[in-house]
Amino acid sequence: MAIRSNHYDAAFEAFLRAGRTPYVAVNEARRALWGEASLKSLDFVVYSPTLGNLLIDVKGRLDAGPGCSARRWENWATADDLASLEQWQAIFGASFRALLVFGYQLPQPLTPNSLPEMLRFRERSYAFYGVWADDYRRAMKCRSPKWDTVWVPSPSYRALRFSLATLGAAS
Repeated sequence: MAIRSNHYDAAFEAFLRAGRTPYVAVNEARRALWGEASLKSLDFVVYSPTLGNLLIDVKGRLDAGPGCSARRWENWATADDLASLEQWQAIFGASFRALLVFGYQLPQPLTPNSLPEMLRFRERSYAFYGVWADDYRRAMKCRSPKWDTVWVPSPSYRALRFSLATLGAAS
């Protein structure tokens, strides 16, 4: 397992390993150059028996729990995240699909209305949900022009997101 300082990336990697899902962790130390463009590195290239070849960017978020609806399903990203993922998808070709993975660190203790725990890692609980990058782009709204961040409103996000609980399961 790669040494990762971001606990969300490390937890997602542990999730892939636990599910025996084939993957390659990408060295994020440098941005990649493609022609004249500088691309943000993605986090993982994954083969899923259920979803196919995936180009994944992990976004870690704290799930404040059911009592705090303002932070529930927080799903912001940067415009650069989406542009780079789309470029990687074009580079890898038609057999690969870009996926934003939102890793939610769950509140402790878990409550009956908490998200289902998918992984316990380094004394923290996590749940992982995916949104196809192209679907996210179609639904996204500007969150902060200053920080160049975007988000998908909760009703749309709930419709687009899907649990990654069976990411490595054979179909």
